Amino acid sequence: MKYLRQFGIILLITFLGEVLNRFIPLPIPASIYGLVLLFLCLCCKVVRVEDIRETANLLIEIMQPMFIPAAVGLMVSWDVIRPHLAAYIVITVLSTFLVFLVSGHVTQAVQQLKRKEGGKDGIS
Repeated sequence: MKYLRQFGIILLITFLGEVLNRFIPLPIPASIYGLVLLFLCLCCKVVRVEDIRETANLLIEIMQPMFIPAAVGLMVSWDVIRPHLAAYIVITVLSTFLVFLVSGHVTQAVQQLKRKEGGKDGIS
């Protein structure tokens, strides 16, 4: 019963993300709205981590098989992808390094802010 309750909370927040996607005319996927809502609910303590921990862990564990249909879709469209494969590889590598760079700078900035606030190692 605990898992059903936890899954219900996650589904409710996902549904609210879908509703926001319908009514806010921005090109943002509903899943992003749902993630932001869940983050805000966790920050404001509307939802506690303990309220969804087990089901969230289960969903993370089964995430890899969820990508199988997407991979099969790529294999089916190989004829369309093949002529542009070099461009896809270059874009993937460059965007990956850009994400690494931005993430590193953001992490350093957050750690410096924590140190200024009085934290020992910047991590709490």
